[in-house]
Amino acid sequence: MVFALEELNRTTATAFVAAVGDTFELAPWVAETAASKRPCDTVTALHEAMMAAVWTAPRERQLEFLRGHPDLAGKAARAGALTDESRHEQASVGLDSLSEEEFSRFHRLNDGYKAKFGFPFIICVRRHTRDSILAQFERRLRHDTATELAAALQEVFYITRLRVAAKVAGEGMPKTDGRLSTHVLDTHSGRPAVGVAIDLHELAGDRAHRIGTAVTNADGRTDQPLIGGRPLPIGRYELRFAVGNHFRSRGIDGGDPPFLDIVPLRFSIAEPEGHYHVPLLCTPWSYSTYRGS
Repeated sequence: MVFALEELNRTTATAFVAAVGDTFELAPWVAETAASKRPCDTVTALHEAMMAAVWTAPRERQLEFLRGHPDLAGKAARAGALTDESRHEQASVGLDSLSEEEFSRFHRLNDGYKAKFGFPFIICVRRHTRDSILAQFERRLRHDTATELAAALQEVFYITRLRVAAKVAGEGMPKTDGRLSTHVLDTHSGRPAVGVAIDLHELAGDRAHRIGTAVTNADGRTDQPLIGGRPLPIGRYELRFAVGNHFRSRGIDGGDPPFLDIVPLRFSIAEPEGHYHVPLLCTPWSYSTYRGS
């Protein structure tokens, strides 16, 4: 259910907590504290008021709050003992369908992390690919406790910003989504390349998993972003452009078999709320790209 910001500003504190208290994992006290800060002019301000309750809480309460979060891909996830939000978030990157080997790796990392810091590893999984989550896990294990506490609370900010944006509608929505787009320019003819089939793959280790397909329109673009309306998961990707078929359809001899058939472009995403435009400029014998806007 989505609540209007105006409604949340004028409702009782009890109703306010009932509406948005679950956006912070098992911690309705966050909403209870933020209720006294109303009215909030924007949805962003509402989220900031809730985060302020966490930022300014005594350290022991912050630690208690962090300890209320589940392990990533842990035993609770396998047993189905997660909040609805955590279950959906972990499933969004496939953490609910790990192999035994992958589950064991997460289990070892979880145990090592909690032994060092005393609370579970927290990350906004919707802003990452599985490879990126594991890389962050291993990198953050090298932090000292103060640095890691700050990192964990920053991830809480990202997690709850997405949850609040999904639950509250009104002025000043927080920025939570990114966009991946492309276009293809046929530089042999000096015009957009129409009808080029495009596959988007997420790279994981030495494997490539196809996560999207599209075909270029009359402008050489795709009708919709390749990824849009959500954060761009941090990670490595590959676009594959079927340019051989395009030039064959125009009667251009690129060789038999063609010198360029499927053109792959590998790139990385590091800004989940950014815009990545990855175009292809090509002839039957050459191609180039850049990060556009």
